[in-house]
Amino acid sequence: MAFQLSPGVNVSEIDLTTIVPSVATSIGAFAGPFAWGPIGQVITISDEVRLAGEFGNPNSTNYEYWFSAANFLAYTSNLKIVRAANTASTRNATANGTAVLIKNEDDYEDNHSSGAAGAYNGFAARYAGVIGDTLKISMCDANTYTGWAFASQFTSAPSTSTYVTNKGGANDEIHIIVVDEDGLFSGTRGTVLEKFPFVSKASDGKDDSGNSNFYKNVLENQSEYIYWMSHPAAANVAGGPASNVAWGAAATALPYQVLVANTTVSLSGGADGTITTANVVTAYDFFDNGDAVDISLVVSGPANATIITDLVSMAESRKDCVVFVSPEKADCVDNAGNETTDIVAYRNTLTSSSYAFMDSGWKYQYDKYNDVYRWVPLNGDIAGLCARTDLERDAWFSPGGLNRGIIKNVIKLAWNPTKTNRDDLYTKGVNPVVSFQGEGTVLFGDKTLQSKPSAFDRVNVRRLFIVLEKTIARAARFSLFEFNDQFTRAQFVALVEPFLRDVQGRRGITDFRVVCDETNNTGQVIDSNQFIGDIYIKPARSINFIQLNFVAVRTGVSFDEVVGKF
Repeated sequence: MAFQLSPGVNVSEIDLTTIVPSVATSIGAFAGPFAWGPIGQVITISDEVRLAGEFGNPNSTNYEYWFSAANFLAYTSNLKIVRAANTASTRNATANGTAVLIKNEDDYEDNHSSGAAGAYNGFAARYAGVIGDTLKISMCDANTYTGWAFASQFTSAPSTSTYVTNKGGANDEIHIIVVDEDGLFSGTRGTVLEKFPFVSKASDGKDDSGNSNFYKNVLENQSEYIYWMSHPAAANVAGGPASNVAWGAAATALPYQVLVANTTVSLSGGADGTITTANVVTAYDFFDNGDAVDISLVVSGPANATIITDLVSMAESRKDCVVFVSPEKADCVDNAGNETTDIVAYRNTLTSSSYAFMDSGWKYQYDKYNDVYRWVPLNGDIAGLCARTDLERDAWFSPGGLNRGIIKNVIKLAWNPTKTNRDDLYTKGVNPVVSFQGEGTVLFGDKTLQSKPSAFDRVNVRRLFIVLEKTIARAARFSLFEFNDQFTRAQFVALVEPFLRDVQGRRGITDFRVVCDETNNTGQVIDSNQFIGDIYIKPARSINFIQLNFVAVRTGVSFDEVVGKF
């Protein structure tokens, strides 16, 4: 208890109810080139609709990446994505075609939000990419509403807001409309994408709810397609005071300057840039810090060996995620007769690791956005199977087999491994994906890329230990800065054992023991300000091989005479 200097009652509350917290095991991670969306920023996507809305539809250059992400989302609803881009050549479309790169909202705030006179003729596409060239922006105020091409899209002409009226000013309201001029976003030319009615020229303008109504801020906070870059050319109100308020100034008892003519601009100059291996690696680097970004399943898409090596290194460093890998396209698509040899050769270029899992191929699937069929690597599906297994069972169950390994959206496989092919692949740690007549397309293996024979050469065991290590380590942080004495050690044991019993009851482990006492926390350990807990685990193993023996017995022979003799 705390020392008291005079008589009184002191109440202390000590919380000994700490438990081992649950951790997420189904969070995907992916990086790749997209037609739209923020660059160099981790964005969480819940489904394919949000994927298309945030990063644009697939196209002929990025579909292998796009559908790898979409295929993962077919099984679960939590994928963190970083858009990869070549910042030397990727550009946002602008109202005068001048090259500019605005990577994301932070970049806009830091480098572009202050604007400049006439900068980029007023507007820029919110994200980089040639698709931004489809955007057209039109703006009017009270002086130019009559005859405005988009007047019918609004209920009435802009005038003076209540906020500016109360300041004694006038003419601050404007209408803004964003149009899909070429139909690249909506599929239909001339589709209205966004409307912003009765927004204000006043930097301090407020709407009826007290929120900023300054048109620059409204576009930044609400538009999905454009940023403000500068104010348009304007003039004093004809017949009004000699002095008018400039756009972007705070409201006063004077009218705002008005547009000389309607402002309608088509954006141009957008560029996708050429994506390199280094660009993709840089995008995946946003997942390096396990304390900053929580992930479990890394989808590699059509990544090459250089990218895979970097991803495996990341997983080995984080120790809380598994990388999912497919062969290169040429190894299995239109490579009749050479698939096994080339896939094994590719696998041999990759490092041994229990934090990586490799499948055997690519699948053919329908691209509804472009009405064509595409070849796509399977690793997005395989990672998705693990996520679905987490939801239906637990992370320590194998994702393979007919119970949990059925793959979705398969027209056909690039190749369908035979039993002989599967034997050759599996001995090298490549997990076959097979189409069985009447049973669908199935993941038919659960090996990691670890070459050393051990329990960790199975993905369910690796993921079991990720769960155990991640959860117990998180709980153990509450022992930091406590005393290394019998009470703290007993408290740690009492914290861990119920959790492990629960995992045992859910078939993840067959037995365990927790040792945290004076035998491993010796005087030397205590004097070094350390704390040791030894946790012994017997992991449950998945069945990979079944032997069925059918023994024919003569009529007069008792089964007791032959059982166990063969």
